[in-house]
Amino acid sequence: MADTPKPPDMQQLQVQMDDEVANGQYCNLALVNHTDTEFVLDFLYVQPQQPLARVRSRIITNPRHLKRLLLALQENVQRYEARFGPIVLNDDEGRRH
Repeated sequence: MADTPKPPDMQQLQVQMDDEVANGQYCNLALVNHTDTEFVLDFLYVQPQQPLARVRSRIITNPRHLKRLLLALQENVQRYEARFGPIVLNDDEGRRH
């Protein structure tokens, strides 16, 4: 009976991460593009008063996964604001195109 596979929702996912990835990358700008089948998220670091922004990471994913990511981000922002207070955006920090 111990060899009976667990249903997918009960299986534990093991995640491996090397040191470079674990250190992370600081990004202060994200660009989003899409086709009918994919979303491309480019995360960049822009230095103040510099004309060149360097892409630190690119994530390519499908629309369904991106929607799940969006919901997870919304939920975590709500938790953050419940604990630490609202995240206030200045007028010039709204949507950028």
